[in-house]
Amino acid sequence: MRRVAHVVHEVLDELGATGWPKTSGGSGMHIYVRIPPEHGFDEVRRAALAFAREVERRAPEDVTTTWWRRDRDPAQLFLDYNQNARDHTIAAAYSVRGTPRGTVSTPIRWDEVDDVNPEDNTIATVPARYAALGDLHAGIDDAVFDIAPLLEWADRDEHAGAEVPPVPETEE
Repeated sequence: MRRVAHVVHEVLDELGATGWPKTSGGSGMHIYVRIPPEHGFDEVRRAALAFAREVERRAPEDVTTTWWRRDRDPAQLFLDYNQNARDHTIAAAYSVRGTPRGTVSTPIRWDEVDDVNPEDNTIATVPARYAALGDLHAGIDDAVFDIAPLLEWADRDEHAGAEVPPVPETEE
């Protein structure tokens, strides 16, 4: 996951996008990118999938965008572009997760990716971290990224025959 996070950071930098990493509060990592609110779910999902496919091209040993779990190599990290699906929720920054240790989904700096242990970020430890570092996501609203280049990548991939994965079903 850490190696892949660095590839994600590299692609974001090349696009001119600012990524805001955080622990998920579980074993994963989320990277937020603020986008303008003018895009619908389908466009955002296509952009996220195009981004994930670019990361997969750069780290094919480590990453997969294969949707069905049964078809994935378990040694590869799945980049979950469906975090952008309609009615899908994710752990907000600083939210306490329902774990025995009370882990917290915690914003981190890029230079912490290699060393962060999500288990260390708990309801008992994050207030002191916040007091010392401030809100590491404070500038997110000032770093808006237009997804147009990613939609161009999506068009390119689709024209090259890339399969469009199924959209996850939502509960009614």
